[in-house]
Formats: sequence, C-alpha cells, structure tokens
Amino acid sequence: MEHNCAIEMRGITKRFGQVVANDSIDLTINKGEILALLGENGSGKTTLMNMLSGIYQPDEGEIFKEGERIFIRSPREAFEYGIGMIHQHYKLIEVFTAAQNIILGLDEGKMDLRKTNERVAEICGRYGFEIDLSKKVYDMSVSQKQTVEIVKVLYRGADILILDEPTAVLTPQETQKLFKVLMNMKKDGKAIIIITHKLHEVMEVSDKVAVLRKGKYIGTVNTSETNPQALTDMMVGHAVTLNIDRPLYPNPEKKLIVEGLTCIDDEGVKKLDNVSFEAYSGEILGVAGISGSGQKELLEAITGLYPVKNGSIRFVKDDGSETELVGKTPMKIRETGIGMAFVPEDRLGMGLVGSMGMTGNMMLRSWKNGKGALLKKKEPENLANDVWKELDVVTPGINYPVRRLSGGNVQKVLVGREIAGNPAVLMTAYAVRGLDINTSYTIYNLLTEQKMKGVAVVYVGEDLDVLIELADRILVLCGGQVAGCVDARTATKEEIGLMMTQFNAKGAE
Repeated sequence: MEHNCAIEMRGITKRFGQVVANDSIDLTINKGEILALLGENGSGKTTLMNMLSGIYQPDEGEIFKEGERIFIRSPREAFEYGIGMIHQHYKLIEVFTAAQNIILGLDEGKMDLRKTNERVAEICGRYGFEIDLSKKVYDMSVSQKQTVEIVKVLYRGADILILDEPTAVLTPQETQKLFKVLMNMKKDGKAIIIITHKLHEVMEVSDKVAVLRKGKYIGTVNTSETNPQALTDMMVGHAVTLNIDRPLYPNPEKKLIVEGLTCIDDEGVKKLDNVSFEAYSGEILGVAGISGSGQKELLEAITGLYPVKNGSIRFVKDDGSETELVGKTPMKIRETGIGMAFVPEDRLGMGLVGSMGMTGNMMLRSWKNGKGALLKKKEPENLANDVWKELDVVTPGINYPVRRLSGGNVQKVLVGREIAGNPAVLMTAYAVRGLDINTSYTIYNLLTEQKMKGVAVVYVGEDLDVLIELADRILVLCGGQVAGCVDARTATKEEIGLMMTQFNAKGAE
C-alpha cells in the first residue's frame, strides 16, 4: 500500500433490516487530495461516511489508517484517529459563542480564552478562515456557522475531513471562499471527502470522484479525465440528458400580483418587508436568496398559511377579474375555485402524511378540493397509479407508507399529486433539495411541462446554476426585501450573489 494513503475501507457492508445500504464497498482516500463522493439518493454515500465518522459501525469489512487497522466505535474515537465530519445540519449551540462551540466537549478544564484565541488564529491564518470568536452563533450567517464547524474539527486535530453537502445554502461568493480554504487544507496534506450533488462543483474542486450506485461501489476516476455526463451515467447506470430546456410560452399573462406584502412573526420580526412582484402564466419565476431571506414565508403567505400584516395578493382569473387572497384560509382559497398548488419545503409535515400510502395522500387532495367526506376511492387510486408509473416512484405499492420512501420518491409523490390538480399557479420550495441528479432533472422537466401548459410556476431554489438555466426571471430576496428581479437569460451568478448579500447594506445607506 502506498505511503500516501490516509484511509482505506475494505469490503464495508452495512445492513438495516433487509436493506443492504452498503454492499462490500472498497474506498481509498489519499493525503493531500479532495475526493468527491457521488451517487443517487439511497446509494449509500452518507451511510458509508457515517461509518468512517463513528456514527455507525460496519456489519462486515475493515478500515485502515495509514496501513494500520482501526476500529471506530463513536465520533469521539473517530476524532482520536483524526477523522472529523461536518454535517449538512450544523451541530452548534446557538446561545454560545464561536469559541465556546469550538472547545465544547473537550477535556481542557476551564476555558483559557487567550490560548483558544491563539490556536484558532493560527488555524485561520494557515487556511484562510475569517472568524469572530466572541460572536454568538444565533448572530451568524450560514457561511459563518459552517466556518465554526470546520475550525472546530481542525481544532480537534482532524487530518481527514468529511463535508456533507457543504455548499447547499451558500452564495457563489461564499462557495468560492470555501473552495480556497479546501485547497489550502489540501496543500497542507489533509484528506478531504465531499458529498455533493452539484457536478460543476465536483469538476472545479475535486481531484478524484468515487461513485456509488444502489449501495455498491462503481469506481473511482480522476476528475481531470471525466466530465459531468460521464459521471451521471456512472451514477445512474444509463445515459441521462443533462440539458434543461427553456422554451418560450407564446402569450404570457399576469396570474399573480403581489403588492407591498409585509409579514411579521410572533416575536415582532419582519419576515417580509414591502415585497412586490408579478408572476405570469407560461413562466417560471425563480426566487433566489440566502437561507432565511423570506422565501418560506412568501410562499406560505400566498397560500394562506402565514399571516399577512400589510399588502395585497391577487389572483388574476382568465376573464381578467382579480380575487384578493389576503385574509383567506387555504380552504377558502380552494373554495373560490383558484387553481393553486404548493410543494412545501417540509415534505412530510405540511406536504404529505407519512403514515399513509400514495392513495391516501391523493385522497387528501380530493378532500381539500371540497369533494366531501364520503370519497370515492377509485379516483385517488387511479391517480396514485398514474403518478407511480409516470414518475417512476420506487415503492412496493401505492398503499406503502410514504415515510418509508427515500427523499426523492417522496418528492415525486408530492409533485405528482400537486400537478394532477391542473393548477393555474404552482409554487415549489426547494423542489430538488437533496435529490440526486436523475430525479432533479425529472422535476425540472415536469415544471417546464407545466409552464408550457400556461401555468405560472414560482420556483424557490438554492442552486443558482439551475435557477439561471431553468427560470425565465429571477426574483432576488435579501433580508425579507426584494433586492431586484432579473432576466435569467442574461443574469450572472456573481450579479445575483451580490444582490443576495449586499442589498441590506445599500438599503440602509
């Protein structure tokens, strides 16, 4: 075995009941290398890394560090071997400062702030981090929280780092900063593993790419010798088209008019501040913004799920007349005959009932459409079968509980149900978050099909590359305000990224 090898996993198998999540996987990670780990949803990526970071233990197989077999029985033991994982959902205590979070759980006795500051300053200087140790986590941006998580892992002496979807909620500028830091860590001999679905980022930052498919190891390739299409084919097992069509709808008309929309939460904080825009039939209106900029509240306010303090939300009917939606409950909005569909961020909370199968969840839509308590089961059953076949939902049957399906399949059920209602307005919040590339392109095509049927589609997304390729216009939110609305055909990622972060500063001048 070459001296440069940091970690080698041999024959790793992990079962959950009858499900084989990882099937005899071999994987090698070298020092001074960035390895991207790719695979569809349910391919076993996170399970494999959870074994390397001590959250799970393998049922079969061996792990070697620099040629010596090791046994990792907990995250603490993983740290003792220099292995640290930065999870997608940060594990920080909001009321603590950065410094307190960094040394939390370490056997260092009473915190010596001067010593901590010196050591953190050395880490930051070496890799290019910017961090305010006295800042409370609840005052930090997503990017700053991520920095604390990475520094925390490095502070504990990690030389093997695992990052799970590290750019999911970062702006393009923050992503580039992170990549510079990763390159500096690589130069310092660190072994870095990134789990991501963003192929353009894989091509930009990684040295090698390892691909898993349905729990099996497919192979590792040099990034310089591959391309996004070849990687997708490896992940899926057959050719997939990676083009998003953006046809023009011939006669777009106003379908939704939002004016001066202001929403305030229970603590008196303005979540939306004087938001105005229009959505047109035959158009995909993308909505961009860093996490927590008001995207969730905007869609919920339009659908009657979030209270409105001021402003107007009007639906334009085919005859040109307008219906005011503010003050109406979701049920009242449906009773007015407005065709409005909503795919929420919380798929198994606000979207579907997890204990029900596909048929039961289709019946919910029938009930919401006001068809009475005594429902005919045949119609929802037919609809469930149609969605199952057309969207290739992987499930043992239409009455199998949806909470037991993978995230991608749950999303297909939800999107299929909402589209089946033939809406005039279709709103989606992070429709492809955490979904593999194959499922993501299925969703993009579905949304484009709806657009070409004359539906006004409002698409809240976090991948600016996709927004620019899929949407016709992009509404940019920053701190609950509209920073601008741009033509997606001519806009750049950098331009949108600046609007996402700098509008509040300009507005305060």
